[in-house]
Amino acid sequence: MGRSFDSGPDGSVHSGRDNPRATGAVRLSDVAAAAGVAAMTVSRALNQPELVSERTRERVQRAVIETGYVPNRVAGALASSRSKMVAVLVPTVAHSLFADVVQSITDTLALEGYQVLLGLTGYQTTEEAAVVETVLSRRPDALVVAGTRHSEATRARLKAARIPVVEMWDMSDDPLDMLIGFSHREVGAAVAGYLLACGYQRFGQAMADDPRSHQRAEGFNARIEVEQAARPDSGIAVMTCWADTPATLVGGRTATASLLADMPDCEAIVCSSDTLAMGVIAEAQSRAMVVPETLAVMGFGDMSFAAATWPSLSTVRIDGAEIGRLTAEHLLKRFNAANPEPVGEVLDVGFEIMARQTTLASRSALPS
Repeated sequence: MGRSFDSGPDGSVHSGRDNPRATGAVRLSDVAAAAGVAAMTVSRALNQPELVSERTRERVQRAVIETGYVPNRVAGALASSRSKMVAVLVPTVAHSLFADVVQSITDTLALEGYQVLLGLTGYQTTEEAAVVETVLSRRPDALVVAGTRHSEATRARLKAARIPVVEMWDMSDDPLDMLIGFSHREVGAAVAGYLLACGYQRFGQAMADDPRSHQRAEGFNARIEVEQAARPDSGIAVMTCWADTPATLVGGRTATASLLADMPDCEAIVCSSDTLAMGVIAEAQSRAMVVPETLAVMGFGDMSFAAATWPSLSTVRIDGAEIGRLTAEHLLKRFNAANPEPVGEVLDVGFEIMARQTTLASRSALPS
């Protein structure tokens, strides 16, 4: 004999047998029966709890736990045009900076009942395009993406989606919608200025081969070129070695070996991440080089270990948690706005150079 099925008011389908938990999806009516209230009361308790008494809410919650009921959010999204889901796309979560951003966005949105759909885009626009197409098919209420460099197809899709979009972790003169980040070129220039002021003249760069590291390297080189033009006989020089992504300690060691082979008198190595910087220090120590007296090292990111290493790592601090919080807050404002059209808002959160023990405040103080 065949089994019968029927559809509940929330769109779920279950078996006609007596035990829905064992044989099919639990319906709203099953929760109502367990709580001893009407199905409409259960719906209000779950979706508009302020409309029912505390005692009724508690009865409904006990029934939800007892029956194992899970609301059908798809049916609710079709009815309200809201999925309560925000897509967040980052290159990787292997780097703690991106993990901090994602966690902050998730925590802030959760306070208003939104959940995060995470996508990993790598460092290529082709990978990003594939992820964007997939997540947009899930109809998120908004999309957050790290970076501002997208393929033409991705830009077209994001504009056509007509949902709030936040680009983060970068700066651009032509944002898709909202932009929250900082200038990587300015980071590079500021690091160069800091090290020049400390008296360093012979530089290596150990940089991961990704777009934002390239921008920082360009900013660093541009500042060095200005100094070279002002002091043509100073001997100031810079060399760059590109490492694979994502950054690793091994990548830092390999880049250091390459840089020292080509520039034996290198005085300071600037890295695109704190992870690479730790690899640089390890390689220097393996060669009996003293940091910072023989070789200075500069990281990027101010990861949790940077201040606790010995010697403590000079680096650039980016407040990833703040970027995440601001991103979520701006999205929530847009969700509640009367006019949700793109606003072109740009927020520069800046950065901070953390001068610690792997660089000398004044290299001229070293004994000759």
